[in-house]
Amino acid sequence: MIPISKPTITEQDKQAVMAVLDSGMLVQGARVAELEQCWAKVCGTQHAIATSNGTTALHVAMLAHGIGPGDEVITTPFTFIASVNSIVYAGATPVFVDICPDDFNINPDLIEQAITPRTKAILPVHLYGQPAAMGRIMAIAQQHKLIVIEDCAQAIGANYRGQSVGSFGTGCFSLYATKNVMSAEGGMLTTNDPEIARKARMLRAHGMERRYHHDMLGFNFRLSDLHAAIGLSQLSQLDEFTARRQHNAAYLSQHIQRPGVITPMQTDQASSHVWHQYTVRIIVGEGMALTCTRDEVVQKLTAAGVGSGVFYPIPAHLQRHLIERGLGGGHFPVAEQLAHEVVSLPVHPALTDVDLEKIVEAVNQL
Repeated sequence: MIPISKPTITEQDKQAVMAVLDSGMLVQGARVAELEQCWAKVCGTQHAIATSNGTTALHVAMLAHGIGPGDEVITTPFTFIASVNSIVYAGATPVFVDICPDDFNINPDLIEQAITPRTKAILPVHLYGQPAAMGRIMAIAQQHKLIVIEDCAQAIGANYRGQSVGSFGTGCFSLYATKNVMSAEGGMLTTNDPEIARKARMLRAHGMERRYHHDMLGFNFRLSDLHAAIGLSQLSQLDEFTARRQHNAAYLSQHIQRPGVITPMQTDQASSHVWHQYTVRIIVGEGMALTCTRDEVVQKLTAAGVGSGVFYPIPAHLQRHLIERGLGGGHFPVAEQLAHEVVSLPVHPALTDVDLEKIVEAVNQL
């Protein structure tokens, strides 16, 4: 079975972990600081603050910007739930805007009509590794004096017209085991604002700036040196990993020719897509050749030895816990349609040429 994702763990990664174990200094320390410096350099920001995971990075970003009860944050309903939960954790209200069918990202043409006097921030998600339309989003944010918090969990190394994601507003990244750069588990917040960086460092460490002086209510959201060692090793291989993902995506797009399977596109050729996921759309009926449902497509791929994933089958506004809190509901037709159509195929760097051929064959024989 070709897995939908496979962490690339090199001998270099293993040696990095052993070096930390041998040092005896396992908690947040020198490796975390080094990872933060390297991450900031990759993203072109002044500061990077490591956290325990991508969700805590988003949570910290909300609180560092003073977002709380009574505030609204505009975001996409088509994302992993952590993007939206971070808004709810802060006591604020998520306000959803539908997405573009071509890139799966928030539709900038719909953002302004969602702005109210309570709107404090916009949270775009660079879904599947493709940057959202940051030029338009930043222009809207500046005009209306809004904060921008970028969910870059799937997009380390991507850029929008030459500028790295995570450097437009406050960036939030995930280093979960299947991400393009991973540390097994971890997160990162990036910013050019020294005050946001200061607050973020305090919030991740029980509100401390000086040891045992707790100046605000904080959390234990710290990253260990063990995780940071893996992240550092992985980050040094980012260019290689990204090039392989881009090669794999290009091969799939060139060779998948099954009617009813719409391959993804890079919507802005001046920007870069890092292909955390390669997501096709399954179109059934209306003269198309596919007569099987999306779930049946997944079953057929599995039978052919090709792993796949559905990211994401239920849009955020239809999730039970949000509806019960009065924060869900509404109708976002593009997000709802794509939630029934999307299937992600393997695109990770561990794929061989034989794997790629097998994936293409399985899709073309649907």
